[in-house]
Amino acid sequence: MEFKDYYDILGVDEDAEPAAIKRAYRKLARQYHPDVSTAADAEQRFKEVSEAYEVLKDPQKRAEYDQLRRYGTQTAGGGFQPPPDWDFEHAFSGADAQGFSDFFEAIFGRGGMGQRRSGAQRRSGGFDLRGEDLHHRLALFLEEAYTGAKKAITLRVPEVDERGRVVHRERTLNVKIPAGVVSGQKIRLQRQGGPGMGGGEPGDLYLEIAIAPHPHYKVEGKDIYGELPIAPWEAALGATVPVKTLGGSVNLKVPEGAQAGQKLRLKGRGLPGKPAGDHYVVLQVVMPRTLSPRARELFAELEKEAAFDPRSKQES
Repeated sequence: MEFKDYYDILGVDEDAEPAAIKRAYRKLARQYHPDVSTAADAEQRFKEVSEAYEVLKDPQKRAEYDQLRRYGTQTAGGGFQPPPDWDFEHAFSGADAQGFSDFFEAIFGRGGMGQRRSGAQRRSGGFDLRGEDLHHRLALFLEEAYTGAKKAITLRVPEVDERGRVVHRERTLNVKIPAGVVSGQKIRLQRQGGPGMGGGEPGDLYLEIAIAPHPHYKVEGKDIYGELPIAPWEAALGATVPVKTLGGSVNLKVPEGAQAGQKLRLKGRGLPGKPAGDHYVVLQVVMPRTLSPRARELFAELEKEAAFDPRSKQES
């Protein structure tokens, strides 16, 4: 009995993550599927790939196989002998094992096997392969992320043409983006990915949101940050000033004695959600570029009346 190295068949390391095993299987299954490939050994390779994935996709089955692989021995004639105390607990059903190798049946064939299906039976519709998941990066303006948007996107989707070849065709989708999305967020559109093979269902489409830089605002998650210029007397005496937010203009109360760089929060005025983000206003005290003679006199009086050292807390 010839030993089957399922890791080698799928081209993955023995410590490969389940996701890597799944990707390798999908790639090889499409490459060697009898309905697609014209290679002479396509059907045999397809069986090997399916058999390998059947074992390695399940954690319990994979653990048993790893034990067999580690402690089994090669015989003098080039065959394979399982360890003396080998007892595979997790029996495969007949559906699992149809069309698989003698190695598979000899090692894992406990609990009764169904009859093998021929290649003709497989091609008649007994094989289902789910379509490939597609990923698309979707750029949005901040205003679109705030209000939600309808976007037309164009994808290159792999399909099998009338000659059985895998080709890429362009497909346009109209998608609705909900209000309040953030950069890095992924939106799943079920069954909008690559088409399935045989009777398999289509894969999913994942849209990854990327919010474009804004000239006036900075975005952190659902929170919005913007600068607000105020006059020296507004900072000193306090004032109520209008502030532009993504949802419109609101009045903000600047407290008496406000400092440059101080942050004031407008609760719930950031990107919508549950909870909604906040809009933070960062104060910037702006001096007039020119002073009239009278203004200079007033600043001189202020210097005497409210004298203080603004650098007193700085380290020497």
